[in-house]
Amino acid sequence: MNNFWTDIKSPGIALAPMEDVTDTVFRQILLETAQPKNLQVVFSEFISTDGLCHPIGHDKVIHRFLISDEERKLLKEKNIKIVAQVWGKNPDKFSEAISKYVDPEVFDGVDINMGCPVAKIVKQGGCSALINTPEIAKELVLAAKAATKLPVSVKTRTGITAHKTEEWMTHLLEVEPAAIILHGRTQKQQSEGLASWDEIAKGARVRDRLKPHIPFWGNGDVRSIEQAHQLCQEHKLDGAMIGRGVFHNPWIFNTDLLGDNVLPPEEKIALLWRHASLYTSFWGSQKNFLTLRRFFKIYAQGFPGANAFRSEIMQTKKLDEVRALLEKHELYFD
Repeated sequence: MNNFWTDIKSPGIALAPMEDVTDTVFRQILLETAQPKNLQVVFSEFISTDGLCHPIGHDKVIHRFLISDEERKLLKEKNIKIVAQVWGKNPDKFSEAISKYVDPEVFDGVDINMGCPVAKIVKQGGCSALINTPEIAKELVLAAKAATKLPVSVKTRTGITAHKTEEWMTHLLEVEPAAIILHGRTQKQQSEGLASWDEIAKGARVRDRLKPHIPFWGNGDVRSIEQAHQLCQEHKLDGAMIGRGVFHNPWIFNTDLLGDNVLPPEEKIALLWRHASLYTSFWGSQKNFLTLRRFFKIYAQGFPGANAFRSEIMQTKKLDEVRALLEKHELYFD
């Protein structure tokens, strides 16, 4: 097995997988401006192994693994790795799903989501619920490793209702995942409060003691590359993952692009139009256009009339309506 995680120069940077956010279109948008020195790994949206193996459910979820030709080209040009993220609780389904649907010619790694805090998934025993069932969690890692030659990493949290970082990391390290990415919140916290990088550092110290060769990354509330580097240095981590920080600044992976972190309005609008156009051309009717509204909030700010424009664009339901609105407000978008 070629474990690319160990080849990444510390501190590494990854884009966090986010449901209905980090699809191939948005990854392409980010990759177009990303500097390879500031981004080494991206992830697919997470996908249920039960869904992948279901005769009907398969067709409803497999699109989350899609990679556009344009994205694939950018990944190759910039030598950025892409990881397929899966979730579930059945080792047999893990083996089947990974061996059948995670193509080693397409993906560079597999990641097991043991961190998603959403209640309906936790009730099924998946994702962060696995923190309370460590024996099942370890079986899943072993099943995944046996099903592929790709490196198998784990993204997780520090606990369920309270931090149990040392105990949980000890369990995970027993089965030697290719890397561990630890989010500094419990499942109960969801995205509330501040991520505890002290807990992440505690996990890294467990790694240092038990399996020092396994890369250990942190995640939670990172808003810039500079902050990511500082956190890694302070807490002796191999890398950091950036998630919601891209909502504050989609150009976060290019530290040379802006001196003051304020993008000119015309570039924001041009990017809004490009994103909406790419989304429509790639997904067509396969995905709901309304998903784009969360992105419109990013682009429609920081210029005269932005509030009124944002209110209107949040009501659009198709690309033609976006075009008409841009023309109405005399906003350049070619």
